[in-house]
Amino acid sequence: MRRLWWVPAALLVTAGLLVAVSRRGELRRALELLTHVSPAKALVALACQAAALVCLAGLQQWLLAVGGVRVAPVAMNRLVLAANAMAGALPGGTAFAAAWLFREFRRRGADRALTAGVLAASGVLSGLGLAVVMLMGVLLAGTRGPGTALLWLFALLGLLAAAGLAALRSPAVRNAIGRRWRRTAARHERLDAAGRATRQLVVHARSVRPGVRPWLTPAALALLNWLLDAACLLASLWALGVPVPWSGLLLAFALVQIPVSARITPGGLGIAEAGLTGLLVAYGLEPGQAFAATLLYRIFSYWLPLPVGGGCWVATALERRR
Repeated sequence: MRRLWWVPAALLVTAGLLVAVSRRGELRRALELLTHVSPAKALVALACQAAALVCLAGLQQWLLAVGGVRVAPVAMNRLVLAANAMAGALPGGTAFAAAWLFREFRRRGADRALTAGVLAASGVLSGLGLAVVMLMGVLLAGTRGPGTALLWLFALLGLLAAAGLAALRSPAVRNAIGRRWRRTAARHERLDAAGRATRQLVVHARSVRPGVRPWLTPAALALLNWLLDAACLLASLWALGVPVPWSGLLLAFALVQIPVSARITPGGLGIAEAGLTGLLVAYGLEPGQAFAATLLYRIFSYWLPLPVGGGCWVATALERRR
């Protein structure tokens, strides 16, 4: 059966045209703001986005180095840019990007276990970094918008985590969890392979760099990746001369990253624009201002990295042929 991947794209285009017709005044205001962008301030936004991608590359470079594989910073940045463009340009692009990175890490000397462990560990650290950013946004937002409900959710998750840690002190609980994990992993080969690879990476990292302190470096890089991405949004508002909704900016940014990371559409196209615009309006911006800020932020975080990453992919392919 032919995969109808084009159906969501067609629906998004149709919905976009309907919104454009019904919101002509807001679109006109957004376009007016975009024609008066400060170039110097826009460069700040671009620099923040570039630094965010460098942090993501640094995270994977650190994990590879722990496994004994050295990759030059320039080469690592090129790989991350290419994978990021692949994830954003293709339907289901995250899977293609991960498979491509897997092959490239293998070409540079990493074995299968290390490569799978690096990809799994970087995903976990990135997810934890986003959770920290969201918690910071909830604390800053207070009772405005969805902040109250999320604060209760984080409190509940904290209680569950504390209860789980207390329960793990029991050998019986650990054995039961271990048996359950082995049964689940036996049915899902990829899950089993990722789990084993991550454990091997952690064990090797502890032998090379014992203690918790060395892991603060990759955790900080994962957190900085998100914070610098949020700084790009902040600088986009600044470049447009739009008032910054300080209380809700970080939470709006973090919330919209969840559907974007799910890649329901390539790069979260359409979903990111609608979600971020709506959240910025909820935190006090006018619709035209929110839409202009969202478009400018997406230019820096999505559209500009696509051709740059495509060029990095071509350069990597030519290097492989040579």
